[in-house]
Amino acid sequence: MYIQDLLSWEQFNDENLSFFNAIGIDRLCLDIRGMHRVDPSLDLRDGVDRTDFFEAAKAKTEAHGLELYSIFMAGWDEIALGLPDRDEKIEAWCTMLRGISAAGIPALGYNFKPMGNFRTTSATGRGDTSYSTFDYDEFSQNRPQPHDPPVSEDEMWKHITCFLEGVIPVADKVGVRMALHPDDPPIPEPLGGVAQIVSTLDQYRRIFDIAPSDSNGMLFCQGCVTEMGVNVYEAIHEMATKNKIIFVHFRNVRGCLPSFQEVFLDEGDIDMHRAMAIYRDAGFNGPFMMDHTPGFPQTDAGRAGQAYAVGYIRGVIQSVYR
Repeated sequence: MYIQDLLSWEQFNDENLSFFNAIGIDRLCLDIRGMHRVDPSLDLRDGVDRTDFFEAAKAKTEAHGLELYSIFMAGWDEIALGLPDRDEKIEAWCTMLRGISAAGIPALGYNFKPMGNFRTTSATGRGDTSYSTFDYDEFSQNRPQPHDPPVSEDEMWKHITCFLEGVIPVADKVGVRMALHPDDPPIPEPLGGVAQIVSTLDQYRRIFDIAPSDSNGMLFCQGCVTEMGVNVYEAIHEMATKNKIIFVHFRNVRGCLPSFQEVFLDEGDIDMHRAMAIYRDAGFNGPFMMDHTPGFPQTDAGRAGQAYAVGYIRGVIQSVYR
């Protein structure tokens, strides 16, 4: 089994790739959400074929002993909000899929949440680390400025239907699997004035029914699914046996909505060994990723948390996938 981790375009350099290789990461997910802010000439929403960009990124990754397995891209507001140039942007997304495929990259992670993630005051964890936290009561007292105009649930379903019907046939043709990340936090109500329609397993089932295809899958964020208040072990089994899990955020959490903390992998509510065994028994053979590891107060803290999480995941994999 494989461990995958994410690098943003801004972090995509020789030093970080060498570090990934050293700590035992097998596959890279290249996060290009903010790439156009670094280099406006690389704004994929313009519909230009950038196969050469993806090929160069793949070659650079492979030079460090890693596989560029997936790209991560945020859902574009023009599509998710149904703006006037939506159809043009859907075609640009299809061009991106063709470029990813031509470079030999098999997966694309994405989300469909125009307002992004929401968090409240971080909790203090062991060793004075900080745990990413959400508390609904605190959030309700300090809600963000809502989107104007508000976007209803019916409108969001219309937008995602148009999107999936436009891109999944292309994904099928070129052989790229699209992995949809849940809303975070997964609250099936409008947050920030925009309805959230990727917040429950029933919503996922509806999304899969819109465009039935192995290319229409999910990024199974184990933390978010647990936060939904469902039986996470049953959810893993269902989605893995249906071949809907493309890769996994192997995250542990304490609590579920209305309040949760993202904690170290060894101290949350999920039995991580049991979860890993269910992935194995259900036939899942995709990569596992760390996600939202606690923040360390020391310098270079990100690498400390990353190395801890990767080592933990490797140990669980080796104890289960024998």
